[in-house]
Amino acid sequence: MKFDLTEEQQLVAESVRRLMQQEYTFEARRRIVASPDGWSREAWAKLADMGLLALPLPAEHGGFGGRALDLVSVMEAFGEALLVEPYLSTVIAARLIARVGSESQKAELLPAIAEGRLVMAFAHSEPGARYDLSHVVAIATARGGAHSIAGRKSSVLHAPCADKLIVSAREGARVRLFIVDRADVTLHPAATLDGMRAAHVELKNANAVLLGEGDAMPAIEEAADYACALLCAEAVGAMKFANDTTLEYLKTRKQFGVPIGAFQALQHRMVDMVIECEQARSMASLACGRVDSAADAIERARIVSAAKIKIGDAARKVSQESVQLHGGMGMSDELKVSHTFRRLTVIARELGDVDHHLERFARTSDSALS
Repeated sequence: MKFDLTEEQQLVAESVRRLMQQEYTFEARRRIVASPDGWSREAWAKLADMGLLALPLPAEHGGFGGRALDLVSVMEAFGEALLVEPYLSTVIAARLIARVGSESQKAELLPAIAEGRLVMAFAHSEPGARYDLSHVVAIATARGGAHSIAGRKSSVLHAPCADKLIVSAREGARVRLFIVDRADVTLHPAATLDGMRAAHVELKNANAVLLGEGDAMPAIEEAADYACALLCAEAVGAMKFANDTTLEYLKTRKQFGVPIGAFQALQHRMVDMVIECEQARSMASLACGRVDSAADAIERARIVSAAKIKIGDAARKVSQESVQLHGGMGMSDELKVSHTFRRLTVIARELGDVDHHLERFARTSDSALS
């Protein structure tokens, strides 16, 4: 598989990196994280102005019809900058709308997302679910032509930032998706380890609008794999920054009158970090490509799990080595590398840790052979 960027993808990547370097510096990010909202509407508007919110959306609804591969360089740039805005959460919600929503729902919601007027989050995980997507206990009840939902959702990323939530719930034997206004639910917000905002969500007979017909589990599984592939690309960007800043530190920090990068043992460790990052980049690109073109759900799940296994291992290796090679100051809040360490630690567990994806990889590999 060829991983080289097209000319259009290179231009987008350069534009996004330029925006992050000029407008989303580390100090600017620290101010955003410390703000009451925990994210910046001004930064969100700039992402919309650049067309990044429209990039993955269908062309017939105000988007550019971009594939997952078209987002690889974008997510890498976000990973380098440690973006805390609800980009991936909103993109996942938009993908679910595009896959299962009615034409009227697509026409109403997708252009608003593309223009930056609507922020969304996907409320699916529940207490006790761990990484099991099929564990859905929340109950949807039909009331005439409307629905209400009762239940709880745990650790919903960017729920405090969202205008609307897409909520999964059972109606009879089927898992279905619903659109719920944030004002109709009770949020218990908290900051995550890596500086983002999340919340536990309580739904007490919340008013809900049915999104599409039929069982939503295939769409949920596809959206989870799509998000996992993009998360892998974000991790590559964070690892690239960790490597770059660690290499610069080894060149400038002196001990015994010479840069510590002159010591062969540290050179070997730095080379191992670079190799881990390059292998992770290849696997992230492969996963995004398979999300776009997999022959079936089993092939898609197998490749995405393989990528997440590699990214989980590489994230642990690179993040820990980068901190150790910086010495004690590597964990200080003033250094961006410590925040990159936290983000990579979270990514390694988000949407499934290594153990979960090893089990899923083995299961899907057996299915592919049978």
